[in-house]
Amino acid sequence: MEENRDKGPEIVGFACSYCTFKASEMAGSLRMKYPEGIRVIQVPCSSRVDPAFVIKAILEGADGVFVAGCHPGDCHFIKGNFFTRRKIAALKEMFKAFSMDGRLKLFWVSAAEARRFVDKVTTMYKELKEERDAGKKN
Repeated sequence: MEENRDKGPEIVGFACSYCTFKASEMAGSLRMKYPEGIRVIQVPCSSRVDPAFVIKAILEGADGVFVAGCHPGDCHFIKGNFFTRRKIAALKEMFKAFSMDGRLKLFWVSAAEARRFVDKVTTMYKELKEERDAGKKN
């Protein structure tokens, strides 16, 4: 148990196959570093992420979850990311009710934005780590 506390946060990410997942692959090709506790799952479109997937990831032990897709207006499925925005906003309200703010993030990353992908996931990782470390002190 103590060993798990010393490990960094585990983050599950659902990434659109046309944009964000390509950015994560490009980050790997360019040998950009980001925390190793991040697991990226490729989905056809961010709108295909069912809120149940997010809840299941948290219940299975993930410290945080992100959903990422194409920039609004650039979705390959036309309005997919607009549906995503509505679903995730509702899910964030539910998380807020359970004092789980910050454990769910939504961001937009195009295929050419490997640096943005790395910055977003690294920032989320650091925020979760700080939150966990603050919880240990109390």
